[in-house]
Amino acid sequence: METSNKKTWFVTGASKGLGLALVKQLLALGQNVAATSRNPEALTAAVGGATANLLPLYADLADDTSVRQAISATAEKFGTVDVAVNNAGYGIGGSLEELTDTEVRQSFDINVFGTINVIRNVLPIMREQKSGHIINISSIAGMAATTGWAAYAATKFAVTGLTEVLAEDVREFGITATVVLPGGFRTSFLDKDSIVIAEKRIDAYTTMREAQERLLQLDGKQGGDPEKAAALMISTAFAEHPPLRLFLGSDAYKRAVTKVETLTKELESARETIISTDHNN
Repeated sequence: METSNKKTWFVTGASKGLGLALVKQLLALGQNVAATSRNPEALTAAVGGATANLLPLYADLADDTSVRQAISATAEKFGTVDVAVNNAGYGIGGSLEELTDTEVRQSFDINVFGTINVIRNVLPIMREQKSGHIINISSIAGMAATTGWAAYAATKFAVTGLTEVLAEDVREFGITATVVLPGGFRTSFLDKDSIVIAEKRIDAYTTMREAQERLLQLDGKQGGDPEKAAALMISTAFAEHPPLRLFLGSDAYKRAVTKVETLTKELESARETIISTDHNN
């Protein structure tokens, strides 16, 4: 990986998991890093103390003004923003009938609108410099979702979709975009501080609840290595032609392949019905 060209990175949700692994590796490579956390002091301690090329920041990602201030502080300290990584997010489980309006809207505030706020505020900088790379962390659930996680899938499908269009919209400015779709990684994602389960429980949802519990029991046993994932994400940002979609983990690969095969089968089996709705002329 060629990293002789120092870049300035803006990373959200950097205090643990994949975000923390990413920040540590970037600092070890001598990159400039602005990293947001709900507790900047804890973030600084987690990476081993303050350094000249680390700017720990607090940002309320659901607040556009707060995000703008964090990005402005990054540009003021380092002169630019080359790579924006929208990593902040959390899981939310339960049937849509169980989840309250507040629970769903709060998940969209962080998982979707937080991502949009960062993109909105970083693009003027990237357009002016005619370069930049935006990396949005979705999930394999943003392509092939599983029972019990409808609201979470909705947020991650949104991130996947907006990234696909964003890449088209900003290409003329020399800006690229990548959506990352990880499977299960051995981070704190499944612990109580990173996931919300609907407080309201409807006993009738037995099949969904069993599937949900099976997933939660994988905490600490996931197959993905966050250090390897972070390294691959970094190399992606230095690639001449970064991918639009970056799948991570063997489980993500299997779920994606199954989804593609299922879609292809459905489309081909219903082809005549699908095209029958066209005008005849």
